[in-house]
Amino acid sequence: MIDLSEIGKAFLILFAVIDIVGGIPLILQVREKAGKIYPARAVLVSLGIMVSFLYLGEGILNLLGIDVRSFAVAGALVLFFIALEMILGVRLFKEDLSAPGLTDGRDDNKVYSVVPLAFPVIAGAGSITTILSLRAEFASINILFAILLNMIPVLLVLLLTSRIERLLGRVGLIIIKKAFGVIVLAISVKLFAANITQLFPTT
Repeated sequence: MIDLSEIGKAFLILFAVIDIVGGIPLILQVREKAGKIYPARAVLVSLGIMVSFLYLGEGILNLLGIDVRSFAVAGALVLFFIALEMILGVRLFKEDLSAPGLTDGRDDNKVYSVVPLAFPVIAGAGSITTILSLRAEFASINILFAILLNMIPVLLVLLLTSRIERLLGRVGLIIIKKAFGVIVLAISVKLFAANITQLFPTT
């Protein structure tokens, strides 16, 4: 059932986790290495990844004998450390920003729009974990709408990366990233608290 409240909440959570504005320095790095990026291709691929995990992720978890709430607790812990990265400016998770099999991205810059731009910059571990974790809280259809809506600002940022960087400046980007970090930290705590109690119900 479509619920605008759930869509709004899921949208804001995913927007904070994807943090496309805070990812502008990485996007610029990818574009410099590749020579050119393809925003539409990056958005479509990342959308496909997220939607696939939304509808197939729970089945995979079931095959592994893991319920959604257990994964939500684990996902909350991952989000917690991602938030610390954003707030403290440290690197806890190492992500390879090179395209495999290419010595120079200019040989096939379309590849760079998929790896690493679509994955893991846009549809990374944080967003995938969040999508699966949200299954414990919201209806799938509402999460789907939230994902689709998030692709709009993602596409706009990819198209206007240089202008946004000039407008906000390096300090502005850092401030935004840290602000989103605090939001993600609060989300992780709430997600953990909401699901840990379900794993250990009181009698």
